[in-house]
Amino acid sequence: MATTYDNAVKQVNLREDRAAPVVVESVRKTFGRHTVLNGISMGVGRGETLAVLGRSGTGKSVLLRLIIGLEKPDSGSVRIDGQDIADMTLDQLGAIRKKMGLLFQHAALYDSLTVGENVAFPLRHHRGEMSKSERADCVDQLLAEVGMEGNVEKMPSDISGGMQKRVGLARALALEPEILLLDEPTAGLDPISSAEINQLILKLQHERQMASVVVTHNLHSAKTIANRLAILDEGNVVIEGTFADLQHSEIEFVKEFLKQS
Repeated sequence: MATTYDNAVKQVNLREDRAAPVVVESVRKTFGRHTVLNGISMGVGRGETLAVLGRSGTGKSVLLRLIIGLEKPDSGSVRIDGQDIADMTLDQLGAIRKKMGLLFQHAALYDSLTVGENVAFPLRHHRGEMSKSERADCVDQLLAEVGMEGNVEKMPSDISGGMQKRVGLARALALEPEILLLDEPTAGLDPISSAEINQLILKLQHERQMASVVVTHNLHSAKTIANRLAILDEGNVVIEGTFADLQHSEIEFVKEFLKQS
């Protein structure tokens, strides 16, 4: 099966652009005897969105943790703007992380902080030169960008799941990241809210031209927002390419995945 997967990757000409903002090359990650990622490679260019799909437990979230430096690969490299982050000091890694925005699966807003305070959190910690009024203006602009203007004083418990995702996006954008990481951005949302989040992500990508990696179970969302899609299974990249590439694939796993998704 591994040979089939290797051939599938070659068939779609997996790009390994060393100049891309995010390059994962030959990354292997194990936990105990369980191999989560088995030497995978992928790159994401500026203004491009890569959606990573697969069944639960296939290493999608681990991939995000590797990109942001919360985990280290057993072998291979993760390069952000050409720099291998595996052996960086905490200070060096902190500087790299400022280039990234992360939307957590459940928005992960601080329950005890207002919407405005949640968005201001990274600004308070990383933009100490900002005055209080400048920070408030920035928060207002960010909330307006995601369609949440007028909600500064509300608590997370007072707004819907879809609105919480919007606030999470605003917070992820606070430091003007070059790279956006999205963990299940439509999980737990109704179809209308999911469609709104998809359109918001497309708008932000068009306006900001970030390199984005989206981890999702939602094939419809993936094909809506992503330029390219990659399917993982048993630690391998089964296929990587456009949605049309996936539709025309003769790989049985891919055909079954598309049918079941």
